Amino acid sequence: MPPTDTLTTLFNHYLWANVSLFEQCANLTPEQLDATLLGTFGSIRETLEHIVRAEQNYLHRIRTGQRLVRPENASSLTMAEMLASLRTTGEGLIEWAGKVQPDETVTVDWEGTPRGVPKTILLTQAINHATEHRSQVMAILTQLGIEPPELDGWNYFDTMDKA
Repeated sequence: MPPTDTLTTLFNHYLWANVSLFEQCANLTPEQLDATLLGTFGSIRETLEHIVRAEQNYLHRIRTGQRLVRPENASSLTMAEMLASLRTTGEGLIEWAGKVQPDETVTVDWEGTPRGVPKTILLTQAINHATEHRSQVMAILTQLGIEPPELDGWNYFDTMDKA
């Protein structure tokens, strides 16, 4: 595994973990994708799309300073579209993680009040948000009797070291 700085390593792991989980879920039946568990965001399908849409918004905000506006009647994404988006936005976050300066902010609607939020917080939220929801999907998979992928840092290191 070639050495990289901390932020690049964190976001490379982030991309690897997202893609690994989504690739496994791409093999699920429609019934399995619709499975849910009390205390989670929603079904596997809904949670995966939520991760993708949020990641698109985080990257768009970091790049442009603006919230990503989608048509109200936007159709659901296919697994192939979600995977393609994850790869694109994941690479974008890797790129921006090293470029964002500590004093760069974006204005967000914070409970009805415009508020400046550091772009570093958007990067932090991207990692945290995906990690929480990946855990929820993995819990649903476990409930279905499907062993979820191991997405921790050790497995990332081992996988990348063998590549």
